[in-house]
Amino acid sequence: MHGTRRVLVAADKFKGSLTAVQVARRVTAGLRLVVPDVEVESLPVADGGDGTVAAAVAAGFERHEVRVAGPLGEEVTAAFAVRGETAVVEMAEASGLQRLPDGVLAPLSSSTYGSGELLRAALDAGARTIVFGVGGSATTDGGAGMLSALGARLLDGTGEPVPPGGGGLAELASADLSGLDPRLAGVELVLASDVDNPLTGPKGAPAVYGPQKGASPEDVAALDSALTHYAKVLQDAVGPKAAECAAAPGAGAAGGIGYGALLIGARFRPGIEVMLDVLGFGTALDRADLVITGEGSLDEQTLHGKAPAGVAAAARAAGKEVVAVCGRLALPPEELGRAGIRRAYALTEAEPDVALCIAEAGPILERVAARIARDFLV
Repeated sequence: MHGTRRVLVAADKFKGSLTAVQVARRVTAGLRLVVPDVEVESLPVADGGDGTVAAAVAAGFERHEVRVAGPLGEEVTAAFAVRGETAVVEMAEASGLQRLPDGVLAPLSSSTYGSGELLRAALDAGARTIVFGVGGSATTDGGAGMLSALGARLLDGTGEPVPPGGGGLAELASADLSGLDPRLAGVELVLASDVDNPLTGPKGAPAVYGPQKGASPEDVAALDSALTHYAKVLQDAVGPKAAECAAAPGAGAAGGIGYGALLIGARFRPGIEVMLDVLGFGTALDRADLVITGEGSLDEQTLHGKAPAGVAAAARAAGKEVVAVCGRLALPPEELGRAGIRRAYALTEAEPDVALCIAEAGPILERVAARIARDFLV
């Protein structure tokens, strides 16, 4: 018998089946089936990708909605979150894959203009610190759309604005950043991402992430060439900083929006680290004896800066025991152990039918959480 144990549930979403808030609710319900009076604190987490604003709102930030341009220019309603002078902006809210009309991919023409409008809305709301979570983007435009929305002028040879999207940057003849929103100079902008790729080249945004956004091998080559040209034109406009930013870790995040953010003074930090700070994870961790983290798939990618790895690392440093829940588990126990996770519980262990696991994720997760309670709380 362990005596009274306080549990902190700090899990990410199970993509496609449960939000992070729903995961926390189901885990809590499952634990209480076995230990009715267990103290549970919920802190849904995210690593900067989609779900980041929802995690901030669950932690007490105020949700703000604004109409902005979607990736292909059509208006969408996007949300950001504010607490005091800190705003959490998620680029996927404006420029994410889920914002493409009818889900039709547009690797050459989708733009980050709406993400720039979201940043402007955060400035309008009085933010002095902006956590800019990037991931899940539909775009590969190097942040050109975002810069345009913030006041940059990116012109072709005839003095007209270049067409939207990464493909249009091949026509870029001149760049003028003198009209950027002056408020940016007085703001701490944090680029929160789990991706440390440079802008171009074999590890760059087009080569590594372009295919996920529908880019053919020809499109990848065209985008890489256009982004290389874009960085060169920006170097003519702002000097060597443009080349330094293009090669810097995080420049290739979210189709190169990281590059645009670094150019305007953002500081790159691993997304989960930033979000744990912003969400107040440290103080919640102090109160806990057992931490339950997780995400839809615990796999090799998890170990490279995803939310459960960040939660486990912080919890291990504080000497707390960590277990994980997931839809599917693709890591051996020794890998989990190295990441600081004592044991992982997959829905597919409780229900081998994967389709059923996705459809019935909530009730199955409750059963799994009841097993955790039996193993760790009684």
